[in-house]
Amino acid sequence: MLLEIITPEKKVYSGEADQVSLPTSEGEITVLPNHLPLVTEINPGEITIKAAGKIHHLVTGKGFAEVTAKTVSVLTNLAESGGELDEKRIEEAKKRAEEALKEKHLMSEEEYAATAAALEQSLARLRFVRKHHTRGRISTEQEA
Repeated sequence: MLLEIITPEKKVYSGEADQVSLPTSEGEITVLPNHLPLVTEINPGEITIKAAGKIHHLVTGKGFAEVTAKTVSVLTNLAESGGELDEKRIEEAKKRAEEALKEKHLMSEEEYAATAAALEQSLARLRFVRKHHTRGRISTEQEA
């Protein structure tokens, strides 16, 4: 099946996939070729792609996925591989968001929502980095 993962900045992934696992608002789902049509919300977490005998992992933010029998299209505000992530910078962003949320009474609803979303993405990135960190580097590709 054709898998496309698109952020506002770029097309992160476009190619054939044997299966893809997505973090949805209802829990993780795995999509295989000839899946029933579906539109679902994507939550911050990890996307796992099996293609051509390899497994690829991406951290993702909020978004939506559309599934047809032959395609999976993911539109998200964040999709990164391990090589793009720096645990120290992520930890600093998490702390900034946590501190800002303590001043909730000084924020508009929009500012609060944006800060809460930033914290949620930082937490997803940290879980991803810590899960895939091996011997000083982040390993996000393996043999299937």
